[in-house]
Order: sequence, then C-alpha cells, then structure tokens
Amino acid sequence: MPSTNAVDLAAHPLTAWRGPLGLPDFAHIGDGDFSAVFDAALKAHEAEIDAISSNKATPSIENTLAALELGGEALDHVSSIFWCRAGAYTNETIQALERDISPKMSRHFSAISMNEKLFARIDDLYQRRESLNLDPETLRVLEKTWKGFVRSGAKLDADGKTRLAKINEELSSLGTTFGQNVLADERDWALFLDEADLAGLPDFVKSSMAEAAEMRGRKGRYAVTLSRSIYEPFTTFSERRDLREIAYRAFTMRGQNGGASDNTSVVRDMLKLRAEKAKLLGYASFAALKLDDTMAKTPKAVHALLDPVWERALEKAAADQKELERLAAEAGSNEKFAAWDWRFYQEKLRAEKFAFDEAELKPYLQLDRVIDACFDVATRLFGITFEEKKGIAAWHPDARVFAIKNADGSERGLFLADYFARPSKRSGAWMSALKSGYKLGHGSKPVIYNIMNFAKPPAGEPALLSVDEAKTLFHEFGHALHGMLTDVTWPSVSGTSVSRDFVELPSQLYEHWLTVPAVLEKHALHVKTGKPMPKALLDKMLATRTFGAGFATVEFTASALMDMAYHARPDAPEEPLRFEAETLSTLHMPDTIAMRHRTPHFGHVFAGEGYSAGYYSYMWSEVLDADAFAAFEETGDPFNPALAERLRKNIYAAGGSKDPEELYTAFRGKMPSPAAMMVKRGLV
Repeated sequence: MPSTNAVDLAAHPLTAWRGPLGLPDFAHIGDGDFSAVFDAALKAHEAEIDAISSNKATPSIENTLAALELGGEALDHVSSIFWCRAGAYTNETIQALERDISPKMSRHFSAISMNEKLFARIDDLYQRRESLNLDPETLRVLEKTWKGFVRSGAKLDADGKTRLAKINEELSSLGTTFGQNVLADERDWALFLDEADLAGLPDFVKSSMAEAAEMRGRKGRYAVTLSRSIYEPFTTFSERRDLREIAYRAFTMRGQNGGASDNTSVVRDMLKLRAEKAKLLGYASFAALKLDDTMAKTPKAVHALLDPVWERALEKAAADQKELERLAAEAGSNEKFAAWDWRFYQEKLRAEKFAFDEAELKPYLQLDRVIDACFDVATRLFGITFEEKKGIAAWHPDARVFAIKNADGSERGLFLADYFARPSKRSGAWMSALKSGYKLGHGSKPVIYNIMNFAKPPAGEPALLSVDEAKTLFHEFGHALHGMLTDVTWPSVSGTSVSRDFVELPSQLYEHWLTVPAVLEKHALHVKTGKPMPKALLDKMLATRTFGAGFATVEFTASALMDMAYHARPDAPEEPLRFEAETLSTLHMPDTIAMRHRTPHFGHVFAGEGYSAGYYSYMWSEVLDADAFAAFEETGDPFNPALAERLRKNIYAAGGSKDPEELYTAFRGKMPSPAAMMVKRGLV
C-alpha cells in the first residue's frame, strides 16, 4: 500500500472525480486504495482547520464560517464512497477498514469540535451576530454551528474534552461492530428447502427463494433468508407452520445468538457511554441531549404522541387477534396462536373480508414501472425529469445511474439506485448522497442515491414488488427528492440536513402518491398482458389500506417506546435485554407480535447514533405527512400546481435553512394535530 505522502489528492480517483458525468471513476477504485487516501485526506483537512483557527485576521463569515463549511472536500469525497460501499457492497477488507476508520474519523471530528482557537472565532461571530447584517439562512447556519460546537464539548474543561473524545471514539467503534454483527447473522443464516416444503407459496416467492439459494451456491433448492423481501412473504404465505416458526425465531434473534456476532454487550456498553456523555454535557439523559435540537424538544412531548397511539393500537390488535384465532380454529389448528401465525392468518382474513389476496397485486407492480411512477410523480409535481445513463460503472453492477434535469432542460444533478438484496449489503432501505447540492463557493450539484433490498428475480424475469415494497421505493425516493431539489447556499443545511423528526416528512408524504388512482392506472400494468390494474382490484387495494393497522402500529410503536425507555433514563440498564423484556411487559406488549426492531438488531438506534432517541420521528413526521397530503385532497387535485410549488419551495427545496415549524406553516398555514394520522392509520 502506498504511503500517505505518495497520495495525490488532486488526482486520485477517490478524491478527484473524473469519471463519466462527474462521478467517481469507480472502475479505477480498489479496496486497497481507501486507507492511504483517508490518511492523506484527514491530514489535509487538519491543515485547513489549522489555517482557519490560526488566522490572525478578525473573524468574518468568509474567513471562518464559509472556510469551515467548504473545508475537507477530499475527506468528504473519499468518505461518501467508502460509507456507500460499507453499506451496499462490503467484504472482509472493507469491514476491517471500517473498524479502523470509524474511530479515526471520530477522533478527527472531536478534535475539530474541541479546537479552542477555532471555537473562539465561531464564538466571536456568534456574539456579534446581531450587528453583522446576516441574511436569515446565514444567521441560522452560524447559530447552528455555534450550538453544535457547544453540544460537542467546546465549553468543557480539558479533562472533560479528553473524556468526551474518548466516549465518542468508543461509541463509533461499537456502532460499527453492532452493524457488522447484524450483517453477519443475516448473511450466514439461510433455511434451504425443497419443492415439497413450498406449500402455499406463490410463484413470485418461490422464484425469489430459488435465486437466493443459487446466490448461496445451492442451485435447484430454495432459500428462506433474513431479508424482509423474502422473510415477510414466506411467513405470510407458507402453510408450513413449523418452517414459519424457524424463520420467525431466526429473524427476531438476529444479533443475539451468542458467539462473535452477539450484540448483547455492545448494546450495554453503548447505553452506558451515551448516559455518561449526556451527563458530561449537562443533560438529564441522552434523550434530552438528542431531542434538544428537534421539533419534539423533550421526551415528555414524544410520549404525548406515542402513548395515546399505543393504547389505540393495543385495542385494535387485540380485536384483530380474536378474528385471526377464529380463522386458525376453523382451519383445524389446535396450537396456541403464536407470533409466527399472525402474518399467515392476517392474509387469510384479508381474503375473507375483501375477497382480496395481496399476491394478486404483484403482477401489476413491476419494479421498473414503479420506478417510472416515482419519476412521473416528480415530473408532475416539480417539473424535473430523469434519463437513465446506461453503461456507467458504479459501486456494483446492479447500481443504475440517472441524470436529473430541470423543467428548462438544465442539469439538476444525478440519481443512483441499487435495488436488489445480496449477502454483501446490509438489510433495509436508505437514501444518502455522494455529493450534496449547495451554492456556497463554486457550488455543487447533488449526487443522490437510494439503496433497497428487493429480492432479485432469475435472469430475464421482471422484478415484482409487494405493495409495502412499492411504498418503500416511493419513501426512499421522497428522501432522494429532498436531496435533489435542495436550493440553499450553505452545505450544512442542504437537503436532508434537518431535524430528525422533520426529515421523514418528505419521504412519508411521497408515499401517498403511489396509491393515487391516476398513478396506478398509468403505471400498474400487468406483467404479461400489459393491461392496467382492474378498477375492482384497485378499489379492493384502496379499501384495505388500513387493514392490519393494529399489528403494524404495535410493532412500530413498541420499538419507538423501547428506544425512549433506554435513552430517557439518567443511567443505563445493567442488562439491556432483561430491561427490554420488563419494559415490554409493563407496556402489555402482546406476545403474538414482535417489535419491528428488537434491541440486538435495532440498527436505527445502535449501528451509530442515527435514530437513537429518535425512532419516534417516523410517527412525528407521519402527523405532518397525513396533514400535508390532506391539503392536496382538499383541492380535489393530487397534483395541484400552486400547492405543489409551495411544497417544493418550503419543504423539498428549503433543507434546514429555516426552523421546521416555520417551513411547515409556510406550506400549510398551520401546524397539524395527530388526528389525521390516527385516521390514516385506521386507529379511529
């Protein structure tokens, strides 16, 4: 491996992006390149920070705040490629690098946030902010930067700073370990079946399982994996109760199987360190620290949303379970109704109530047509268009590249998408950016990507999605639009750089357009006949939108309440998994429903800080998204041009340039109550 001194950051393909369309030249990037380039980029950024902090001139927006925002470009470039690879296409080399780089990055950014001379310059600007005649966005960036330094320990004494830096470094390493352990359990477990074991499974599930088995070297067999795109339909349709139980237990025990990939001690150590960090910074709990910069502000406000929803969800789930137990008894089952029975009998109940089998929808939800629907809605709402660019190398052959254009034909940026599950990709779905869009300095056009985990079909066959998967695609594309449409000056408030409980609004709101009849009529075409979804089937699908609300709301809200239970206390539980069981017992959690994310694999909360003390934010944003789409429904036009323009300007384009309440009120005229969300979920 070349030495750090040998790396030319101005020419290396990891930092100087000279591939097609201004992308990194992925074809010339090797796993062995990252370490030396990271070291060189960290050193270069340290020199930039030193130049800013040592500047003898009076602090100004240009020589301090703007210099800080625009610094570290080489580090941004190599980081964005590396973390994309670590999530979407990893291997042992990348994972070893991740374990090495995570603490290095933590040390680097701790040193910046605790740099006394740098903070003195930021503090000088902050104290003079009223006399600097700043525009609102610049003032907000200055205030957020100052608060960020303080929340990162800038005002601690020397011992406090040293301890906080050590805590952050340990948390970074533990978060990496947590994520890698979950990936190992998901990668290493598969249940291989034969044709005789497939009773009840529709062809699309069999096809996905056959492909998954072949990917694992078992051609001719069928594999149940722990990817949701296989696990959920298998447990929904399989008539083999014994196999459903095996799959359920494996899925819910990810990260808790003993041995090297067990996350029990990782969670314990993370919770202790987070509690210590909060205390060091003067907060009553880690939740108080994390919520300080959100719309909710306090754990009490979070509970004011979650607790009433929880009570309604428990009532709904209990009523639904009686119906499911009836169906099980009628089918001749003498077994006690269990968690691995819920999806199976819920699908039977759907068929009974609505004469509707969700498998009927699959042929109408081809992946490529759902992608087209995403693009079409964006064009109708916001005027942007998408053109696929074939033959351009990205991080994996499955990743696709699209050029984005404004209504006037000018270039807006790039969108990359990687849709299929594979053992080298962590589970779930997410959006991120190789580059953010902003106007400061020379400016930057956004390069945004989506990652999914849909089951890959055999060669030559189209990928078919479930309704939930199609919603996931729309959801992540909503996040992508937040990054693509950004129209701000400062990088730190670009795109999705908003409070955690506001960031899900653009994504969850976008899901609503999937089920707009005009969208389905145009894009939900049968895979074989090309005919649109029959109105009768469409009506059934729309009628079932709130079906299963009890189950869905209990599994989500249990995870959100558990997250708050861990983080709203001033200390940390000695045995987190015992605390999980005790908390769920206190909440009267049904033993027939599992949390959507149990503690040992709750990546949102423990694979980094991401949604720690913040998983509630999906529901907080859901209050906003239900109200926001109601605005379109009130006009009778889901593509109302005047409303779409207000939506673009105040939500999708504004990033974090203003307070989220101010942005939402500018769009809607008022803040919402949870009522519309409760109705949307079918809990009222």
